[in-house]
Amino acid sequence: MNDQTNQEVNASQLELGISRPKEADRNLHLGGRSFYFFDFDDNVAFLATPLILFHKETKAESPISSGQWAQEHLAIGQSGIFRDYEINWDDKTGTFRNFRDHKTEELLRLGMKSQIFVQDVALALGLPDFNWKGPSWSCFYHATFNQRPVSVITARGHFPSTIVEGIDLFVKAGHLPMQPNFLSIYPVSNRETRKALGDYDFKQSTAELKQAAIRASVELAIQKYGHNPHHRFGMSDDDPRNIQLITQEMLRLKSVYPEMSFFMIETHNGDFVKHEITLNGTYESRLSEAEATQYSFFNDNSLGLSPGT
Repeated sequence: MNDQTNQEVNASQLELGISRPKEADRNLHLGGRSFYFFDFDDNVAFLATPLILFHKETKAESPISSGQWAQEHLAIGQSGIFRDYEINWDDKTGTFRNFRDHKTEELLRLGMKSQIFVQDVALALGLPDFNWKGPSWSCFYHATFNQRPVSVITARGHFPSTIVEGIDLFVKAGHLPMQPNFLSIYPVSNRETRKALGDYDFKQSTAELKQAAIRASVELAIQKYGHNPHHRFGMSDDDPRNIQLITQEMLRLKSVYPEMSFFMIETHNGDFVKHEITLNGTYESRLSEAEATQYSFFNDNSLGLSPGT
C-alpha cells in the first residue's frame, strides 16, 4: 500500500469516526460552550449551483459559479470581465433563481423531484470528496461529531428545512456521523428569514443580513445555554465583503459580551486565516495547509489557546 493510499484510508477512518474519541467541550466544566457558525457555499462544501448574469443589451444568460461571484460581484456591470452584464433580482427568473426554493408544481414542470439545493448536494456526493469538501469541512465534521451547537448562516434563499434536508444527505452517505446539533439556520435571502431578521423592506445586503443572523444566533445561544463568560463563538466565511462586516459585528458583540470569546475564520482564496476579536481590535493568525485541516475553529496555539474545544 503506497503513501497516498495510506493517507486515503486514514482520512476515511477519520471521516467515519473510527478510533476517534469524542472531545469534551473545553469550557464545559465552567458552564461554557463552543458555538460554530458556518457559511455553506465554498466554505463547508463546493456545489455546482450556478448564478445567472444577464447581458445588458441582448439579455443573454451567463452562468457563473459562487466562487466567481465572491470574486467579481462588486464589479459586475462596471468593470472587469462582467462589465457588460447585470444582475436580475427576480427570485423566479433572475440571477439567484437556483438559490431559492420552488413550489412543487414548478419542480414538476422542471422535471425535478426535490429542491435544487438538495439535488446539488446529491450531485456533489457523486464526485470524489476532494472535489466538494470546502476549507471548513473538517471543522464542520468536528462540530457535528462532538455535537457542538452549530448555526448555518448562508446567502442562499431556501427555507431552513431545505438546508437541513440537504445536509442530511451527508449523514446518509456516511460523511457525517449524525445530524448537526443545530442552534439556528439562517438562509438570509429567504423572504421569511429576512423579515425575522428585521429587514421588512427587503433592502439590506447579504452581508448586513449575515450580521443580523450572527447577532440573533449569539443571543439565541445565550438564551438556550445561559449567560456564561466562558462561551466561545466562531464564524467561517469565504466572501471578502461578508468577512469585513462579520468582523465588525463581532467587534460590537465583543463590546456587549467582553468576557466571551469571538473568532472570525476567513477562507477566501483557499486561505485559512483566523482572527481573534478582542476589545483592542483583531489579531490575525494565518494557518498552514496542515494546520487548516485541524478540527476546531478554536484550536490555535499561536493565540495562546489550548486544543480540545
